[in-house]
Amino acid sequence: MEYGFKIDGAYTPETLPLERLGDYIAALAKLLGEKANVHFGSVETGSVVLKARIDEPAAPKVRERLEQVQAGGGPHDARTAFAEIDDYLRKDNAVGSLSHGGAVVLPFPGRDRPEPLVFGPFREDGTIDGVLIRVGGKDDTVPVNLRDGGIVHTGLFCTPEIARRIAPHLFGPTLRVHGTGTWIRTGAGAWELQRFKIMDFEVLEDAPLLEVVGKLRKVKGSDWSDVPDPVRELLAERHGNEGAH
Repeated sequence: MEYGFKIDGAYTPETLPLERLGDYIAALAKLLGEKANVHFGSVETGSVVLKARIDEPAAPKVRERLEQVQAGGGPHDARTAFAEIDDYLRKDNAVGSLSHGGAVVLPFPGRDRPEPLVFGPFREDGTIDGVLIRVGGKDDTVPVNLRDGGIVHTGLFCTPEIARRIAPHLFGPTLRVHGTGTWIRTGAGAWELQRFKIMDFEVLEDAPLLEVVGKLRKVKGSDWSDVPDPVRELLAERHGNEGAH
């Protein structure tokens, strides 16, 4: 079985940059899956058409995978690969299609994809938690980066005075910065931070949960001594608040 991925745009096989060709081939391999049974065939002359050969034992799985992506589903890595290819096409001012036997199996809108809806920007006071991983700059607006687990918050900045105070905490304890942020809301409903002006900060105590619970239970008038599983309760409260903006 053979699939042909056509790039319909300004490029020809002679003008397509080698690095971009590699981008398309890598993403196409992820889209098709079954790595051990998918092989690069050739690049056709004229329009850019990348040929991929599928070993017969893997053909039904690849076909099902592509049908799922076309229906808006499929494995996460396949959907991610489709989006990557479509983004490459959009940047290259092109459209694309994946065909088999002369029939289009999967179209890529590329340059014809509608612009995503964006709402905002909105200004709002708030806080951001994280470990300080960058602070510095030569201007009056000092860039700051915070890492919260696998998320790195960029677009944060502060005055030189605050920068001098916050710098000793580089790669140290978790901080909570207070300030005013500029946010946009995407058509998918996700909030994206554009800029955040830090007005002040505080150092959060990175104590283990059991230690925190012990301190809470010693507070006079606290109801925490009556909670059967305080660790579960604290985690539930934390995760319940994470969805709030």
